[in-house]
Amino acid sequence: MATVELRFSALPEHVRTARLVAAAVARRAGVDESVLDEVRLAVGEACSRAVGLHQRGGITGTVRVALIDQEKRFLIEVEDEAGHATVPAPGAAEGADPEEDTLGLAVITGLVEDLEVSNGADGGVIRMSWPVSVGAVAV
Repeated sequence: MATVELRFSALPEHVRTARLVAAAVARRAGVDESVLDEVRLAVGEACSRAVGLHQRGGITGTVRVALIDQEKRFLIEVEDEAGHATVPAPGAAEGADPEEDTLGLAVITGLVEDLEVSNGADGGVIRMSWPVSVGAVAV
């Protein structure tokens, strides 16, 4: 089981990088080409959600993205450090809308069949997975 891990400051400009890396690693893991756009979009939504939670809560921690190549599945975990932070902290991004969180989760749900969302005191995790082609060869 091979894993690629990204950690980035909770800034919107880093979401695009996470999307590009996720698509490249998914392709290498054997995810079907027809699904790569869904992978890219789902990772973008999950990372944007994590960034938004950090900014609304005034949290300075990092967003973690783990890309895990399992035998028959390609798993992506997007983890925030926001915990149960829902009240904007002083100096947090203005105009941040908690409804964006709900909309982002709805979009992810529409893109990913195998989805798990959990939230605890230390942060939340979105786990998504896609099947890989049997006999796929990493290049």
